[in-house]
Amino acid sequence: MTINKKENGSVMTINLEGRLDTTTSPTLEKELNEVLPNITELVFDFSKLEYISSAGLRVLLTAHKVMSRKGGMKVTNVNEIVQEVFDVTGFSDILTIE
Repeated sequence: MTINKKENGSVMTINLEGRLDTTTSPTLEKELNEVLPNITELVFDFSKLEYISSAGLRVLLTAHKVMSRKGGMKVTNVNEIVQEVFDVTGFSDILTIE
């Protein structure tokens, strides 16, 4: 998985490319732990994310909990496969998806 970060003031946009799974989620979690204290809004761009597993969902949920107290978090450009995972797990009711 490739992680590309773009900071614009207190807004961080993270583009993920590839698979967010058991192998790659610790890398994303580490990146988030470094940036979350310094931002008030987090945007995930999933236009190039091919797959997300339960490990990836856990990282998103943790980030959502932190960001809901600080400002907000949204997920954009979700493909059908990832959207189906969000729907089946109930994450589509928790996350702001655009």
